[in-house]
Amino acid sequence: MKTKFLGYPRPNEKVGVRNYIAVIPSVSCAADTAVKIASQVTGTIVIMNNTGCDEVDIDLEQTLRTLAGVGRNPNVAATLVIGLGCEVLSPFVLANEIKKEGKPVECLVIQEIGGTLKTIREGVAIIQRLAGEISMIERKCFDLSRLVIGTECGGSDATSGLAANPALGAASDMLVKGGGTSILAETPEMIGAEHWLIRRAVNREVGERINFIVKRYEKRLKDIGENFVGKQPCPGNIEGGLSTIEEKSLGCVAKGGNSRIQGVLEYGEAPSGKGLYIMDTPGNDIEGNSALIAGGCQIICFTTGRGNPIGSPIAPVIKITGNPFTFEGMKDNIDIDAGTIIQGKESIKKAGLRIFDEIIAVASGKQTKAEVLGCREFCINRLGPSY
Repeated sequence: MKTKFLGYPRPNEKVGVRNYIAVIPSVSCAADTAVKIASQVTGTIVIMNNTGCDEVDIDLEQTLRTLAGVGRNPNVAATLVIGLGCEVLSPFVLANEIKKEGKPVECLVIQEIGGTLKTIREGVAIIQRLAGEISMIERKCFDLSRLVIGTECGGSDATSGLAANPALGAASDMLVKGGGTSILAETPEMIGAEHWLIRRAVNREVGERINFIVKRYEKRLKDIGENFVGKQPCPGNIEGGLSTIEEKSLGCVAKGGNSRIQGVLEYGEAPSGKGLYIMDTPGNDIEGNSALIAGGCQIICFTTGRGNPIGSPIAPVIKITGNPFTFEGMKDNIDIDAGTIIQGKESIKKAGLRIFDEIIAVASGKQTKAEVLGCREFCINRLGPSY
């Protein structure tokens, strides 16, 4: 069991497991220009933002927090913000929020520069220069306290709660015990299991916060006339053997292991300390992954019973299944087969150790299958209507 990994040192004592330049459009109108710029330089990742204008205040705040969090993520060595010039989310405000991390940040505004072609020329020149600068950053040895992982599940079936999720929970406990940080997401998939989480809260305030985010989610659905019953479990979950939201939720929260819960985070918010945290995200996998990287997760561990190919722009996503048939059928997408638990070949603890070892290997540079395939989905959760 390794307790060290090789990462890229960043300002403020943070550590990246990848060394990317991020090109972040502050508004969807600048997204295509950002894509064209990022495509010209190896190691540059564009964040496909489809928000940034005509948003109600709660969404504008969430968009800024998420995009700034992505730019501040330790896997990003430098950032180029591309703005249009008339959007609600100021590209300069976004760039200044990212600059607080102490890493190089540049900003270009299409309307000020004089159109797409001029912006592309200037943008490519900037990221070429940045690429040369960050190429000099070398991996160094760090301990587990510098690692933050996010835990997510999608396409769950009956094996998820029996094998993959408990095994990931065991790995999460190992990381927390070693001084690292783990974030459990997906608030709607805590409904019916929140009492179990509340009992593990480090204090009463955290327990009350867990209960609050669950009740808030239920209220949001009721306020727009949606009935959670019949929507969760979804049809794929039911086909996979799940019968109730309580059953699904008890399996989902198993990803958090048995560690004490240190705090509750808003969507895309970074933890202030070490240990296990809960982040308020929807069950939508891509929106959840996007919030986790905004919260500073260098790696996402994603369990799936039926199989799911999605990745993340800047964080490697480790795919884990508890279903041996899914592993055989989707070997191009799945990194770890925890179906060995179902088959009686391995204990939950031993499978958890394999996951933990994979986390260390990926943190040190091993590519996940989602990375190899270039899966880089990104989407920010929205809470209200557009103007």
